[in-house]
Amino acid sequence: MTFKHSNCYPDKENIEYPSTVLDTQQVLELFKKHPWKEQNELCLKLPEEKIHFSPSIGFTNTNSKHGLELTAHEDDGKLSFSLWFNRPKKVKVLFGILGEYERMQVDDVWGFNLDESILYLTHFVNGNYSVIEELYKR
Repeated sequence: MTFKHSNCYPDKENIEYPSTVLDTQQVLELFKKHPWKEQNELCLKLPEEKIHFSPSIGFTNTNSKHGLELTAHEDDGKLSFSLWFNRPKKVKVLFGILGEYERMQVDDVWGFNLDESILYLTHFVNGNYSVIEELYKR
C-alpha cells in the first residue's frame, strides 16, 4: 500500500502537503520521528492568536482513500493523541425510505498515548480498518 501525507504545525498558517508517496514502513518511521514533544511545547509557548494548528500528521491510503490523522495535545502534563478516521460510510436517506448512499465521514476519538497511537497507525497502514472502526463504537 502507498500513502500521501500532510503536516500541521502550530506556527505555520498553511498545511503542508509533501508530494512524496510513502510505503507502510515509511509512514510508521515518519510518525515515530516527528518532533511531537517539541511541537507541543511550541504550541504551549505561542500566544493563542499565533497558533494555527495543533501538531498533526495525516495519512491517506492512495487506493482506498481511507485517512487517519493523528493530533498531539497536552493532557494533564502528558502528550496525548486524538485519532481522526476518514472512511466511506453508508448513510440512510430519510431514515432509509429513499435508500442509502456512501460518503466519506470523519470521526474522532481522544486520549491515546504514543504507543497506542503507533499501534492504531500500524493497523491503519496494514488495512485493518475494522480495528480502528471499533474505537468509534465505544
